[in-house]
Amino acid sequence: MRTVSGVGRQVVRLVSRIVPRRSASPVRLAALATDDAVRRPLLSDRVGEQRHAGAVLDQVDGTTCGSAVLVALAAWADPAELARLEATPTDGRSLLGSGFGARFDARQNQVHRETNRFWPQALGTTPWGAVRWLRDHVPAAGRHRVRLVDDTSATDVDRVVDHVELALQAGRPVPLLVGSFVPRHYVLAVGADAAGWRVYEPTSAQVRALDLTAVRERRLAPVLGFDRLHAVLLPTCAARPIPASPPSQQAVIPVSTGRPRPVRPGAVSRCATRPVEPGDSRDAHRPAGGESGRTWLVDSTL
Repeated sequence: MRTVSGVGRQVVRLVSRIVPRRSASPVRLAALATDDAVRRPLLSDRVGEQRHAGAVLDQVDGTTCGSAVLVALAAWADPAELARLEATPTDGRSLLGSGFGARFDARQNQVHRETNRFWPQALGTTPWGAVRWLRDHVPAAGRHRVRLVDDTSATDVDRVVDHVELALQAGRPVPLLVGSFVPRHYVLAVGADAAGWRVYEPTSAQVRALDLTAVRERRLAPVLGFDRLHAVLLPTCAARPIPASPPSQQAVIPVSTGRPRPVRPGAVSRCATRPVEPGDSRDAHRPAGGESGRTWLVDSTL
């Protein structure tokens, strides 16, 4: 039986056949390759409980799983987010509470309010609200889009898995929305290896190992609390440079493995300013200055 999101995915596919999108090809995304001295993620990709400054990194209540994930993603994208949590600001904008744990909880509540302009906060955060919040409040994370999943379709699940793996192998965390018949819970994929994904589950404050067979067989509950994958928030455009990083650190996100799809000649990237020409090489999108890098291809179809 299809989930609500699976039905939504079918509707999106039907509409896209009637009203074709501008581009149905992979797009090439350049992004910031920040070194470890600048990038200061809140979460590690090690399996186990996540703590920072002595505080357990769990969601503050039953409706803020999405907010906890967004704060973690913001901290990955912009060191200023973590710096804000680590020390009380002196400019009069201090979050309520003292200590890292109290500020982490207060930040979740703040994000929860900001992501729910019209949606009732008691019902959590919509994926579109999460994407909008990242766009408006964390430009360093780059743009994201909501990719609904029909988990009754093996082809659809395989494509989503490929896209998430490409992002993870490029160092980009990916929010996942899981549930039962309806979406219920956000988690954050933070790493990938041959065994599967490593996923931050904010209820337990743990990073857990997820076998991808469980995604395909709709049995995620033992790891993530709910069995069905409803949606993923895929990065679609370059992450913006972090001000603390010199321009020479801008590079191209690499592709490690996966099955990137061939670039259709003449396709227009949603994030590029020119068409992808026949014979384009990966070097064509390297930044000026000779920085080496590879290209990350992500399907821009709905």
